[in-house]
Order: sequence, then C-alpha cells, then structure tokens
Amino acid sequence: MARQDSGNGDPSASRTEEGGGGLTGWLSQTARALTGSTITVTEYDPKRHDRLVTFDGIEGYEEVDRYWVNAPFAFISINFDPEETKHYYYVAEPQLSPFESELLERLFEDIRGPLLYRDELSEDPEAALYEELQARLEEYGVRASDETFYRLFYYLYRAFLGYGKIDPLMHDPHIEDISCDGPGLPVFVYHDDYTDIETNVTFDGEELSNFVIQLAQRSGRHVSVSDPVVSTTLPDGSRIELALGEEVTPKGSAFTIRKYADEPFTPIDLLEYGTVDRRMLAFIWLAIESNRSLLFAGGTAAGKTTSMNAVSMFIPPRSKVLTIEDTRELSLYHENWLSSVTRERMGDADITMYDLLRSALRHRPEYILVGEVRGEEAITLFQAMNTGHTTFSTMHADSVQTVINRLENDPINVPRPMVTSLDVLWVQVLARSGGERVRRAKTLAEIEGIDQRTGELDYSTTYTWNANEDTFAEQNSELLEEIREERGWSQSELLEELRNRRRFLAYLQERNVNDYRRFTAMVNKYYADAEAVMERIDAADVEIDEP
Repeated sequence: MARQDSGNGDPSASRTEEGGGGLTGWLSQTARALTGSTITVTEYDPKRHDRLVTFDGIEGYEEVDRYWVNAPFAFISINFDPEETKHYYYVAEPQLSPFESELLERLFEDIRGPLLYRDELSEDPEAALYEELQARLEEYGVRASDETFYRLFYYLYRAFLGYGKIDPLMHDPHIEDISCDGPGLPVFVYHDDYTDIETNVTFDGEELSNFVIQLAQRSGRHVSVSDPVVSTTLPDGSRIELALGEEVTPKGSAFTIRKYADEPFTPIDLLEYGTVDRRMLAFIWLAIESNRSLLFAGGTAAGKTTSMNAVSMFIPPRSKVLTIEDTRELSLYHENWLSSVTRERMGDADITMYDLLRSALRHRPEYILVGEVRGEEAITLFQAMNTGHTTFSTMHADSVQTVINRLENDPINVPRPMVTSLDVLWVQVLARSGGERVRRAKTLAEIEGIDQRTGELDYSTTYTWNANEDTFAEQNSELLEEIREERGWSQSELLEELRNRRRFLAYLQERNVNDYRRFTAMVNKYYADAEAVMERIDAADVEIDEP
C-alpha cells in the first residue's frame, strides 16, 4: 500500500472519527444518492490529518515494544503479563465508527464485481481499488473525510489485495511463522525476539474455512472436504499448510504459514546471529570454490535451507547454477542461475523433484542445489556427485549418524559407495543458549570413505559447537589437505588463504554488508582480483578477533 506509506512517527493513540445516522437510513435519502457528490482525497499527511489507528494499552499488561508494520494503518504492540510471565502480540488497526462499519459492508459487495473486470487491475491493483472506492462514495453521495476514506481503503485493500485479518502479520519482518489451530483460538506467531507468542487475531468457524479456501485459491490450488489437506506456496514464496473442515483436524479448519524472507540471509547474517564463526565460513568458502558437495541437515525450523542459501553466495561468478525445490525458498544473486520448482497433484502432468533433477543434468550445471532430498531423487543426486557435479541439498536429521542411516535405508537407499561422494555434512540445530532460542551449526563433518576393516562409513568432525560456552572448536581437516595438494599450495600458503578470507569476512561484517546483492558483488570482486581486495582491507587495518 505504497500510496499511504507516508508519515511514520510514533504509533500512538489518537481519536477516531464518529459517523452518525447509520448507512441504511442515510442511503434512503434518494435525492442525495441520485445527485451524487464529488470526493476529493488528499494524500495522507500525519501533520494535517488525524491518526488512523488508536491503542491505549491493555489493562494488566506492560507494553515493552511498539513498531509500525504498515504505516499509517497498522502497528504492533508487544505486551508483557507479569503474572503469567508471558508476552502478548497485539495488532492495532483503524477503528471504524458504526456508520463506517455499515458503509464498509456495502462497499465489499459493490466493489468486488467492478474490480474483477478492470483491465488495469493487473497493472496497478492499488490504484484500481482507490478509484473504485472513490467512485462508489461519489455514487452514494457520501461526503467522507480523508480519514474515513483511508480507513475504508485500508480494510478493502486488506480484504481484496492483502491477507485479510493476518495482513499485518504478513507485513511484520520479525515473524517467521503464523499458525491458526482452529476457529475461536488465537493465532500464534513465531517472533524473532519473543519466540512463540499469542496474538489478538482470531477467526470464527465459517470465516476460517473461507480463509483457508482463499489461501488455496491464491496459491493456484484447490482444497475441499474430499481433499482437505494442501501443502503449497503463496505467490510471495511463503510455504503454507492448509486443513479444511474437521475430517483431519477435529477442531476445525487450520493453517500454518512459513513466511518467505524478501531479503535472504547472507554469510554475514550467519556471523551476526552466531550460527557459525569466520573460520567455518572460510573453510566452507574454500570447499565450495573447490567443487566439494555439501549436505545440510537439521530438524524443522533449524534454518538449514537458510544456511545453504547463504553459503551458496560463495559460488564463483558465471558458474552455471541450477536449483530444484518443492516450494520456492532459494534466492541467489547470480547471473547464470536457472530456478525450477516441482508441480504436483495435477493428474498425469505431475512434475516431481526426480523429474527436474534428471532434466537438470542435461543442462550441464556446475552446481546443483536441491531444496530437500527425501526419496528416489537422492539416488540421482548422488549419481550427479559421482559424475563430477557439485551438489548442495538439505535433509531432516539431527546428527551425522542419523544422516548416514537415512541415506542408506528406506525410502532413500543410496548405496554406501555412492555416499562417499559427499564431502561435507553440515548439521544445524535450533537450541537454547543464554536463555534464548538460537540456531547453531552443531557439526561440520567430512565424509572420508569406507573403513576397509569394518565396512562402515568413515567421517571426521572438523568443527563442533560447544553449547555450554556457545563457542566452536576446530579439528584437523583432511579436506583442506586435499585442496592444498590440488592447488599446489604449501601449508603456509593454505593458511594465508584461509586467513585472508577470514579478514575479508571481518571487513564486510564491520561494515554491515548483509545485503545479498552487495555481499555477492564483493565476493565476485575477491574472485576477480583477491590481491587488490586484500590491499584495500589492509589499508582499512582490519583485525581478526580469533576464537
């Protein structure tokens, strides 16, 4: 809603306009309705107009945070209940007078049809809605204030172009997940500062079922009583799980949304959040440049796909990259990147991850990134590794041994000799440290081959996370020794290269280079002329604070 995003200021209380008379009685004044009126709306200016949203706090709660998510229409108030020792997430939106509420109900019906048939809707849907609202108010003969116009516009936009009641939650960059477990129950969110937190958003039964159907339709999918469960992706890339009715969810319809980040994490973000340290990133960077294959393992919400996407920014420029996913999550700033997504549940026209992976090999990619391996596509992925392709993928598992067991057994069944083509296994966890939930690379392990004596798969741990101290420990690396020999480096040259990359990362971290486009551009400069980049860093006198 860019037209209204002017004037942020402090999202504090204000008065709400009251209308009189009631819509039904007012519209009975046929003379005025036939004559119509001319509506002239000025751009919202917080210095001249009344505030559109008001909130005076919740009795018994202490407000600990407040921030806009869609200025000047909606802000979030985080409150703390000292008795229950829990936080509460309150969405503050414009309050409508009884007259405005009745008017809004009439507008929902009268605007829906014209919006569907406007050609320019696809080009600028916000402008089309703005004009339709203005036309309807003139048709009714309503002499609305600017504040009334914008309050009505907000709720119409939220209904037709946004995500209804959860639209402010979808606008909140601090939220990772949104879940509704049934009608009459509060929607819960996972907030990056307050973790799992209850909101003031609820749905009644019919309203929730209709909303689940709308989410499915928006994703180009169908959900019904006969097919009540749908897993799909919203147009913005967010992953959604939908359940309709009480067939599989006895409480009633339900949904969960895993929000898609507009700006993907970079390796600098991983450093800032403590997921890894610079030694680990320098190691991974050199492994990626040297065409080593990686597998990222972890539980649900451990951040394995986020980490894989971040370190993929180390892929050398102009290398051909191909990504394969069930739901779109990966985002790279790479000029030679082909992205593909599966298409399922469409009769004989299903296109699975296995199909896409087989097709990918015909494109002769240098790097193949697979969103998650869980079935027959794993065999093809490991075949690709064995034929010289560099592959990255993710898997649900919480330890190195669990990954190996999953790979070698049903339903994946990768032969043990093929598993040895995997080079690095990154195991990531969602854990608690210092009283907070954190994501940490628990283990970076190297797959070394098959033990000739026992026949078991050999691996060594290169980096491990110490949960008590929240630090990372380093072990000797056979992989680095292999890379050193391939490059024809001496041991001192290898150590110098690793140190340069750590200093490069420290330089970017000091300057908060966490935009994925800027970060990738800097990595590309390093590939093009590492010596010149390091001279610039030397001039900046960057020091490495080694662990």
